[in-house]
Amino acid sequence: MEAPERNLALDLARVTESAALSAGRWLGKGNKNAGDQAAVDAMRLSFNTLNIKGRVIIGEGEKDEAPMLYNGEEVGAGRGVAVDVAVDPVEGTNLLAYGRPNAISVVGIAPAGAMFNPGPSFYMKKLVVDHRAKNVVDLDAPVVDNLRKIARALEKDVDDLVVFVLDKPRHKELITEIRSAGARIQLHTDGDVAGSLMAVDPHCDVDVMMGTGGTPEGVLSACAIRGIGGQIFARLDPQSELERNRILEAGVDPHEVLTVESLVRDQDVFFAATGLSGGTFLPGVKYTGHGAITHSLVIRGKTGTVRYIESHHNWDYLMKFSALQYD
Repeated sequence: MEAPERNLALDLARVTESAALSAGRWLGKGNKNAGDQAAVDAMRLSFNTLNIKGRVIIGEGEKDEAPMLYNGEEVGAGRGVAVDVAVDPVEGTNLLAYGRPNAISVVGIAPAGAMFNPGPSFYMKKLVVDHRAKNVVDLDAPVVDNLRKIARALEKDVDDLVVFVLDKPRHKELITEIRSAGARIQLHTDGDVAGSLMAVDPHCDVDVMMGTGGTPEGVLSACAIRGIGGQIFARLDPQSELERNRILEAGVDPHEVLTVESLVRDQDVFFAATGLSGGTFLPGVKYTGHGAITHSLVIRGKTGTVRYIESHHNWDYLMKFSALQYD
């Protein structure tokens, strides 16, 4: 028998809580860059307290032109275990800026070399289901066939199913096919990671996530799915000739069907997400005047342990030593 090791996911919760507490002040103020920067600054500072030798594989890279937590950056105290790091300080910057639900702060880590590096790929086609349906679906099967098989696996009728889809022009045909099959749809403007997590979280109403979203978000989602169970099937889906050419130049196979096992090639993963704007997934940051309340999802892949944490933060104590001004 192995002695229990340190659960780094609990440390990661402090990182996402810090980002949420800082970015939450920008809820509904219409300035997504300011909210994102507040989260990045808080997350970067919190990472410095962790005894890890981390390298950012999924970060605020070329796509977002972010000044910190960029792809390839080293994070952590520089000692301890070597890990790959996936971060999204604010997943859903527009959701936060306009006060819409399901903006979250997210971090995942895995042993060094375990994470799929998306390189120049920004978009991938995804199909996310919980563990009961992971062996019955096919990324290339007709939508109606997949929905029927998912319904059967979940012991439901197709018209009982709820499908998470990003409300984008590219999904016009997909939405029509889902409606024709008889399933119900939740349309979201943003929130790729949250959508994937809803599909595998038994506490949520979503049964399946379908459609094309971010490639980095797919890797981040896989960190959680490895621990919570379920499966993601994905294939790179470039949205421009430039993106397609860069993928080919990088030597990446754009036709390969990726799974949770190929996106994160080790079960010893850790994941944390903290709610920012509230909604159907995680409650948002609630400021009380003398502190704040946050809600987080914390996952350890090795043990399959999933925790839902409600944290009460007290400014009178926290501000005595915190380098960040939350109050």
